[in-house]
Amino acid sequence: MKTWIKRTLIGLTATTVVLGGLTACGSRGEHARGGWSDVRITEVRGKAIEKIGSRLDLNTEQKAKLGTLADQMLASRKALRGESDPRAEMQALIAGERFDRSKAQQLLDQKLQAAQGNGPQVLAAFGDFYDSLNPEQQRQVRERLGKRGHGWWGRG
Repeated sequence: MKTWIKRTLIGLTATTVVLGGLTACGSRGEHARGGWSDVRITEVRGKAIEKIGSRLDLNTEQKAKLGTLADQMLASRKALRGESDPRAEMQALIAGERFDRSKAQQLLDQKLQAAQGNGPQVLAAFGDFYDSLNPEQQRQVRERLGKRGHGWWGRG
């Protein structure tokens, strides 16, 4: 094979690999578009309830309590996150020559208040759901939570 053909093929292969890598790394899915939409969150919530419901063999009443728990957790997440962008908040803390400790403390206080405000509702919803399970279902929940990894979201 002639030298110029080899160099051309190697160059094309290298270009393809580099462009493919940049394309793969350049796409960040939902995170690149500012987070998940309410429609997407509702869709994932429904799938999670169905998946957990089928694994635990939940009845209609138990699924309703699981739905209430999911709603409470989503509301708590929204309150904890707030209306602002967490990344922008962090960047604002380190924008100057020194770390803005007072603003960081205010931010921490806001997050703690949000967690404390919604925590009791989440705990009550989880308690209602867990108490509605029979002993075999409770055992399955304990085993699942005891496993390492992503818990309910793990594969398998």
